[in-house]
Amino acid sequence: MDEQVFFKKLNSLCTSTEVFDFVSSLEVMSDTMASGALQRISEVEVDDSGLKNPEGVLENEVFRALCFQFEFKSSKLSNSGLLNALQALTKLRIDPQSTLMASLLSEGEERLGKGQLTVKNLCALGESLLELEGPSCATLEQIVNHMQEKDIEKWSPREMVMVYKMLQVTVREGEQYQDLLNRMNGVTLTIVSQLSPKFTSVILNSLVVLHQTRAVPLVTALCKHSVKHIPYFTGDELVNVLEAFLYFGHREQIFTEALETHVPKSIFTMHPQTVSKVMQYCCRKMILSKPIFDAVAKGFISDADRFTTDQIAECLIPFGTLNYLPPSASSLFRKLETVLHTRFSHFKPHTLLNLLHSCVLIQHYPVNFLPKIFSPYFLQQLQAQPPGLDRIVTSQLTQLFLTVALECPFYEGPKLLRKYQVKAFLTPHSSLDVHLLKRVKTGLLYLLKKRIYFASEVSTPYFYTVDIEIKLDEEGFVLPAAQCEEVHRRIALCVDGQNRFCVNSHNLLGEEAIKQRHLQLLGYEVVQIPFFEIESLQNCRKMAEYLHKKIFPHTYELSC
Repeated sequence: MDEQVFFKKLNSLCTSTEVFDFVSSLEVMSDTMASGALQRISEVEVDDSGLKNPEGVLENEVFRALCFQFEFKSSKLSNSGLLNALQALTKLRIDPQSTLMASLLSEGEERLGKGQLTVKNLCALGESLLELEGPSCATLEQIVNHMQEKDIEKWSPREMVMVYKMLQVTVREGEQYQDLLNRMNGVTLTIVSQLSPKFTSVILNSLVVLHQTRAVPLVTALCKHSVKHIPYFTGDELVNVLEAFLYFGHREQIFTEALETHVPKSIFTMHPQTVSKVMQYCCRKMILSKPIFDAVAKGFISDADRFTTDQIAECLIPFGTLNYLPPSASSLFRKLETVLHTRFSHFKPHTLLNLLHSCVLIQHYPVNFLPKIFSPYFLQQLQAQPPGLDRIVTSQLTQLFLTVALECPFYEGPKLLRKYQVKAFLTPHSSLDVHLLKRVKTGLLYLLKKRIYFASEVSTPYFYTVDIEIKLDEEGFVLPAAQCEEVHRRIALCVDGQNRFCVNSHNLLGEEAIKQRHLQLLGYEVVQIPFFEIESLQNCRKMAEYLHKKIFPHTYELSC
């Protein structure tokens, strides 16, 4: 039978039984056709869990006869027949120590050493060796060395992907094979539009593993190309893509929009690891996507038991970090409380602290668990595991303690010992925008005439630092900032730069929202000065007029 006719018929068969019947009906068959039959069997009989019907395939007489031919005639096989058979038998989980596999591998490596293999052959051998022997296989480096001598511009997308995968496990030093990688990155850029979801994901993952931070044009093109594949990525593939976005610091609005369409539709079938990676991406990029967050909340409420404790934390911490309560908030936190009651001891200490701290940012108070958090035993556990009781950890503990004092007066459990309390909170996400502060101070000076009437970056006894503080006496007159007597009112100006808000949003981050809430509870009059209200003010006079209206609205009305 003509090979073209053979393969057309072969590819229409859907079960190993059909393949065996077809093969047994042929009188003569080339080694390429025989290896093609093995490959088709591996395609229809192998899924993520392995070989579906081991006995029906491995004990079949036709299958055994094919294997016999490959085992004892390996030296007479064509390169394609030899290496396609090796690939198929590897996928079928044939014992790597068997004489059949040893014979094929030995013959393949001998031809490699003689330089007889084409690019396609080299990739087929590399794929089999990666599967059989893993990254420790020394032959992979030999294959890569041969690939360096080939014309990269003639490689197919599949061959390009295979070489990236081999480089992932063979590169041991920073600059090793960098010249090859530079050439590959350049050629890959020209074929990005041809890449399937799987190939896009594999290459992005390779670029991360190989630290290709200089391949910016390729990374950018792959990230944009990945948008159209979002509905078609497997869970693992989407995780690889998201990790690449995070590693390279990339953000695409159209990528977020595609996720917003995909996640709500797929939330009940998405793997928990994929869900948690989507939330980690949103959190790290400060993207408050209500469609995604609402869907994740529903997914967690529906089936929280699917999630590991780490995945639970990764899914729920972003709600606090980005200061968002979904419509299902009451059900969400009831479900979380149930999970904490049943799986409390399963959480790593720092993971648990991060989770409970994120809850108080959005005014959900884990009072039933605070006695355990403030216990000497739990604090010792925190200290014993990295990062220990560093400044961020002690800031979180102190903020939990302050929240209980200010917002949960009914709490009567143990308190946080003073030795674990910080003097000032660390706010990693919402540092002060110095340029914006300078503009506001200039406007205040124009308004109040003298610099003595306000202070900036003021430390308080309550762990918070006030951006700008203004003191007033009982009659509403501004006092010198250094004066401590006869202070009737304290005004805290919160100069909120872009970094204190979610991306492309006017939604304050959780750590800034809790600060402003607590300052109010501590007796300050909080006046928010957000960047989006003042970025268009062109001069000192307009800034002063704006500040007058914001800080002293009653006297502003009288002056109008």
